[in-house]
Amino acid sequence: MTLIKQAEKIIFNTIKELGYEITEVTLHLSEHPQYGQFQFNGVMSLAKFAKKNPVIIANEIVEKLKYEKIFKNLNVAGPGFINISFSNEALAEYVNELNNDILNNVEKPEAKKIIIDYGGPNVAKTLHVGHLRSANIGDGLKHLARLLGYEVIGDAHLGDIGRQFGILIYEIKQKYPDLVYFDEKYKGEYPDYSPVTIQELNEMYPMGSKKIKENETILAEVRKITSEIMEKPGYKALWQHIISVSIPKLKEIYDELNISFDLWEGETDAYPYILELIEILKNKNLCYENNGALIVDVAKPDDKTEIPPIIIIKSDGSYLYSTTDLGTILGRMKRFNPDEIWYVVDNRQQLHIEQVFRTAVMSGIVPENVKLEYCGFGTMNGKDGKPFKTRDGDAMKLEDLLNKVYEASLERLNENITDLAERQHLAKIIGLSALKYADLVPNRNTDYVFEIDKFCNLNGKTGPYLLYSAVRVKSLLNKAGEQKINFEKYIGPSDEVESEIIIKLLLMPKILENALNLKSLNIIAEYIYTLASSYNNFYESHIILTETDKNKRGSWLVLSKVVYEVYELILNVLGMEIPDKI
Repeated sequence: MTLIKQAEKIIFNTIKELGYEITEVTLHLSEHPQYGQFQFNGVMSLAKFAKKNPVIIANEIVEKLKYEKIFKNLNVAGPGFINISFSNEALAEYVNELNNDILNNVEKPEAKKIIIDYGGPNVAKTLHVGHLRSANIGDGLKHLARLLGYEVIGDAHLGDIGRQFGILIYEIKQKYPDLVYFDEKYKGEYPDYSPVTIQELNEMYPMGSKKIKENETILAEVRKITSEIMEKPGYKALWQHIISVSIPKLKEIYDELNISFDLWEGETDAYPYILELIEILKNKNLCYENNGALIVDVAKPDDKTEIPPIIIIKSDGSYLYSTTDLGTILGRMKRFNPDEIWYVVDNRQQLHIEQVFRTAVMSGIVPENVKLEYCGFGTMNGKDGKPFKTRDGDAMKLEDLLNKVYEASLERLNENITDLAERQHLAKIIGLSALKYADLVPNRNTDYVFEIDKFCNLNGKTGPYLLYSAVRVKSLLNKAGEQKINFEKYIGPSDEVESEIIIKLLLMPKILENALNLKSLNIIAEYIYTLASSYNNFYESHIILTETDKNKRGSWLVLSKVVYEVYELILNVLGMEIPDKI
């Protein structure tokens, strides 16, 4: 049990012993630290039901709490707020517990199995900056949930079927018309290697996309090819080749971003469940035909905005995203039986996700005890406030953005690091921290402006600043080891600067809990920045390694070690790596 939880339990029991009814006690960080580190604001509610002056009740509680060794400086303010500070002995014991195992500062709720749907790249298309937030936020939530003890399965949920394949097969046919894939009389085995490279696909897709916008005949041909991919063996073989050369490139870029998935499944993995899905919808009398299409009404009487019906099968018999998304959910329930499924998809997809969720619940595909949660997010914009693009107005490739950030980071590296390979390696670590932290520190629901120069800076609220702070502590601990300085016990804070760090450490369990409940990594990103700022103030005002008082020196090193281990935990959640130097 963390120190905050221990204090809340003591206050709860004290209030019950005094004869007042209460359901929970929550301590809040004090806005007036001169009166106390934390504050309990629940006395007014007690007074309302007890019909008693809240100041009298507050003083009764304080009178009993003053005998508890973990508290000091208990006092009543205003209409009955109770200010509370922890004793130095309690804080010292707490830091020593964290020194023994930093995971003592992580409270694990009831175990659950969660599937997180994030990333969502389209196979055969180049990843652009619009793909960053889903993957970044989704991967951070996965790491956070795992830290808190959940079993988590992350799925990339690939767009592995659709018009992009029709476009590419059309372009391949134009460039290589004599390939056996286009010979309908061919009955042999198709080659086991792709006739096109990823570079060719990257050139063909934008070329083909432009053609279908300008030429109705080509658009009709692309539509025809798209509808026949699973029917014609040659098209299907090409489709498989396109996937086989595209996914390695996707993985390469995600690896660059330090983002991983447990499943690399796509829309077509839902196909085996679609007939069963339709049967379920029919048996529940949820679907009906409308102009040849099969649809389901999902609107509710209390809807404040119009929620249109969801289309399950188009009039031409083809499937839509709604069909494969519902088939995917059915497959996930059958295969994994999760307690929750989270969708990390941008805010523009909110209506679609709402339609899918309602259909899944109405049909019974998802039982009532299983939680479906939509984690929407805003866009990453340029200085003009519009989605980040190239100078030509096209969506910027994610790979190109990474390179720009790496170059900016390389320019800012310490000149004393002269080895080129080492400089390039460090630039990648630091640049990635700049990009990821800039993406995670805003509230996920808001749009934000990404400025390379601002977020690559070693000063301010940036990823490089956090890495610099972590490297500073790492270096301190390494030097202590080289000098064979023993540090085993924390003896308690010697000043307010030191106490401030411990207060930040006390807040960590609730920070993690709130971040998970709200699916908001910006809470964690803000927290680690404030901890780094507090520790840097401490570092600047305390000459640690040359302190003549060995007890103080050892105590400060223990506190530094705990802070460093928190850096490791939190930065891992955010997908950031701590280098050896910066």
